[in-house]
Amino acid sequence: MQEMRTIQWFPGHMAKTRRLIQDNLSLVDAVVEILDARIPDASRNPEMNRLVKGKPRMFLLNKSDMADDKATAKWIKYYKSQGIVAMAVDCKSGKGVGSFLTVLKQQVLADLIKKRNEKGMTGHPVRVMVVGIPNVGKSSFINRMSKSKRTKVEDRPGVTRTKQWVKLGDGVEMLDMPGVVAPKFEDQSVAMKLAYTGAINDDILDIEALAMNLLEVIGKKYPESLKQRYKIDIEPEDDGKILLEKAGRKRGMLISGGEINTERIAITVLDEYRSGKLGKITLELAGESSEK
Repeated sequence: MQEMRTIQWFPGHMAKTRRLIQDNLSLVDAVVEILDARIPDASRNPEMNRLVKGKPRMFLLNKSDMADDKATAKWIKYYKSQGIVAMAVDCKSGKGVGSFLTVLKQQVLADLIKKRNEKGMTGHPVRVMVVGIPNVGKSSFINRMSKSKRTKVEDRPGVTRTKQWVKLGDGVEMLDMPGVVAPKFEDQSVAMKLAYTGAINDDILDIEALAMNLLEVIGKKYPESLKQRYKIDIEPEDDGKILLEKAGRKRGMLISGGEINTERIAITVLDEYRSGKLGKITLELAGESSEK
């Protein structure tokens, strides 16, 4: 793996978000946490267990269209063993989103709704808080659920800056919170995975080293994906630097003297991974790292 400078990224508005989550928990019945299906563990804020204080929770494994289906199924089974309902969704296409309200009401909040009905509170709305790291798809999810463009969606981290209430109909209201990551990455491998997926601003990253490390990981876990996409041969001893050079040469990304334009191919590799063009790739397996 290529050495990189320590990754730390915690814009000021994220500290405010932590306070917002704590201050608004009493207003909601459950917390819906949106994770990146490619890195479910790394995309969970390690502080969330403390912040949500035992509220009923539900995990949505978003971008599942870009994740390994078998790995996603294992994650859902793993979370079930932890007492947490999880679903695979793709908020952009809407895949899996249609069953969200049913699962929320019939599994996550079934006991609460039953108690309210017994007390004659049948018209009382169900309120949920939607949380997740930057760029994980919270706004896309809420827009899909509300069938509108009420929340701002951009392909860069940290877009949603303030809390927003959205009425979905069917007696459900959602509180969309700004994305928040941990104030400090104790484990740089977690920071690296977040950087691979675009959850951390590229402006603070060494893009070439990042792409080399990503290629090295994919080369070990999903070598066929690289072979098919870049039409290259992969040897067991190939590290990320060699793989980046092979991909760049195959794509004809050369500069004067026949040298490879490593910056250009690095940007291309990251863009193609983030857009799913490298295939269905999951970078962490269920139970591989400790529960947060």
